[in-house]
Amino acid sequence: MSTRKGFTLKDSNNLVVNSAAFQDHITRTVLHPHFPLTDPLLRCKRRKAARNPKARGTADQRLQRPDPQEEEEREYVLDAALPPLTLAQKLGLVACPAGRLTEDEWRQVKGRSVQQGESAQPCAICKEDFQLQPQVLLSCSHIFHRACLHSFERFSCKKCCPMCRKEPYETRVIHDAARLFRHQCATRIQACWRGYVARKRYRKLSKSVCPKDERLRRTFFEAKLQELNDSFVRYCHTDTEAFLSDINRSLSSSRRVFQQLERRNVSEPGENDWDRIQSQVVQREVWDCPICLTALCNPSLPAERSTSNHGRHRPTVLLSCSHVFHQPCLEAFEAFTVDSRPSCPLCRSAYHKKLI
Repeated sequence: MSTRKGFTLKDSNNLVVNSAAFQDHITRTVLHPHFPLTDPLLRCKRRKAARNPKARGTADQRLQRPDPQEEEEREYVLDAALPPLTLAQKLGLVACPAGRLTEDEWRQVKGRSVQQGESAQPCAICKEDFQLQPQVLLSCSHIFHRACLHSFERFSCKKCCPMCRKEPYETRVIHDAARLFRHQCATRIQACWRGYVARKRYRKLSKSVCPKDERLRRTFFEAKLQELNDSFVRYCHTDTEAFLSDINRSLSSSRRVFQQLERRNVSEPGENDWDRIQSQVVQREVWDCPICLTALCNPSLPAERSTSNHGRHRPTVLLSCSHVFHQPCLEAFEAFTVDSRPSCPLCRSAYHKKLI
């Protein structure tokens, strides 16, 4: 029958082989990409290794990981071994996958990712910063969290880049984002420390150096005086109220002593001095008695005019301090004064008086 239809036995065998090859390729790459068909006895070997403690010990020694500190900055390719070729790829019916990237090609891919700033941007899957979490670089120069990419591959059932849809791709573990995050943390710590040192130095200088601004200078001296007062009161072992009352008594006694010395040293002015004092009164042009607040007799006017202006003449007294009063008013003030020698009602200084 096959000869009658133009097919030989060899052609029919080739057709069967090609069909089986296509079926095997579709099964491995499309339907069951993660099904372990490469070694059907792999499960049996694993079970035997698990049952044999010596074999498990040797396997543990082989799979013993290096020091985490050494492996922390090491970059490596996750899927280093090429998947076995299918029968269709071996027969040339399907194109074989491209070879693995070399170290120079990986440097170029990483250079493109650095130019694009992939490590400084958040992960495109979870939209969170990389910080110290493991990250992977794809052969298309895109970077993701390792856990995010693993979840994406598990739910999509194929190796397709979430950004550019390139498939298949290779993955390589890198640590650029971790180094960048450590640098940012170190920069923030240094900035915080430098700010603290600068503020501490400024506070120290502000307490010892007087500012040039007038308002700040006044505040500076007020703070210094307040600090001195506080320290003085703090080291005083007596009652504050009693201490202040003692200060008031000492001040009042000192004031009385100075007033007595001033009165003793005051000499009676001469005629020239009285004329000079009277001229000062005329220049000041004050013609009201400070005690009774009524008009005085103006020394610069004639006596008749002054009497006509004020109704009746009241004698006026000129003090050596150039103040003028009515004589009855000053005598009444002196009568009510407790001191033996009264002082001027205005300037509180000792005086000599003259009737004008």
